[in-house]
Amino acid sequence: VQLQASGGGLVQTGGSLRISCVASERTFSSGFMGWFRQAPGKEREFVAGIRWTNGATRYSESVKGRFTVSRENAKNTIYLQMNSLKPEDTAVYYCVGRSIYHVLYHSADVYDYWGQGTQVTVSS
Repeated sequence: VQLQASGGGLVQTGGSLRISCVASERTFSSGFMGWFRQAPGKEREFVAGIRWTNGATRYSESVKGRFTVSRENAKNTIYLQMNSLKPEDTAVYYCVGRSIYHVLYHSADVYDYWGQGTQVTVSS
């Protein structure tokens, strides 16, 4: 299974950006897909995710209220709509997937699949 992320770019503070992730197969129909990010010199951190079965979403506190994760089942695709972007949101964003939901969804260790990452840069 491959995860292909796209849509990153450069945006000003306060702006918006949407990134996407396409899964090559319907491996995650009972599982979970989401996003992590890693800024230079920092550890990788969970951003947001969504369960395919019921659409339940999870967010980190740092993005709650600004970011929205959604899915499009027919296209095996998830999206991350990012609004009110801040310079501290600058990072490489990685798409992740797991075939079965795990309660430790915020831990990078539980994910079976990772995309290649897409750069998001927020200028001040």
